[in-house]
Amino acid sequence: MKYVLTSVAGLMFATTAVADTPVLTVYAPDYFGSEWGPGPAIEAAFEAECACDLEFVTGDVLPRLLLEGARTDADAVIGLNTDVTKKARESELFGPHGLDTTDLTMPIEWTDDTFVPFNWSYVAFIYDNTKIDTPPTSFDALLEMADVKLVIQDPRSSASGLALLLWVKAVYGKEAGAAWEKMAPQILTVTQGWSEAYGMFTDGEADMVLSYTTSPAYHLIAEDDATKSAAIFDEGHYFMAEVVGKIATTDQPELTDQFMAFILSEAFQSIIPEGNWSFPAKLDASRLPEKFGLLGMPETAIFYDENEADALREPALDEWLAALSR
Repeated sequence: MKYVLTSVAGLMFATTAVADTPVLTVYAPDYFGSEWGPGPAIEAAFEAECACDLEFVTGDVLPRLLLEGARTDADAVIGLNTDVTKKARESELFGPHGLDTTDLTMPIEWTDDTFVPFNWSYVAFIYDNTKIDTPPTSFDALLEMADVKLVIQDPRSSASGLALLLWVKAVYGKEAGAAWEKMAPQILTVTQGWSEAYGMFTDGEADMVLSYTTSPAYHLIAEDDATKSAAIFDEGHYFMAEVVGKIATTDQPELTDQFMAFILSEAFQSIIPEGNWSFPAKLDASRLPEKFGLLGMPETAIFYDENEADALREPALDEWLAALSR
């Protein structure tokens, strides 16, 4: 009987301890919380120093957040990209991050006091260097490769697809529609998301795929495969960053602030290169995996701020739809 009483007392103590552990709820994209995403390592690293339970709630982050509004259970949101921060900001759900971002290791200056970048890369076309001896060095050169078959993502459902839309607009301006018309015969298919497109490329169904300049790092490091390269264009590449934001009405303000500060710590940033296969927003180049030094890098970063991107999105989409429907 004494054993039973002791066991019950122990169970009550454990239950109380769990109840007293604060929970930090962070909304994140599906990839983030998967076993191959950065979420599990970030969760373990943060919980080691916060005495809390970090829970990633994954899904289509921004639509869910906008639907929930002020009723949201989120304390923070991670994984939004720089082309949708305007819509997120206008929800008035986010508060200032209060962090010093003057020494970030990114190719553009960051002055946003609401959203904090945690990683970045450039959009690029990836090819198999054992099959394409002379890759294009510009968009014009790509458009002259009549036999090349491309897989791209839909700009209405994919962040990389939208980035390509804005990249073409930045390069060609008023002639963007004509550029899309020339590219249309090269496009094997348009996928809803990145994973399907990249899988088609690695399965040999396409010659080139829209992805990121850091994508070859996965093949180099995880597979010891140097056959995948990014075609680097002289005119520059569209820059993309993923960001994190603090929900203004969080009931865990101190814990959320601790998490926001953790984002820019070396403990977090060192997970990004091989956890998200991208460049960390704040990590000295000497701390990157050695094989990141083998990646092709553009000399020019092309970037629209959120207001420019928002103004260009609809007319650029109309040009894209018109060209691909002919």
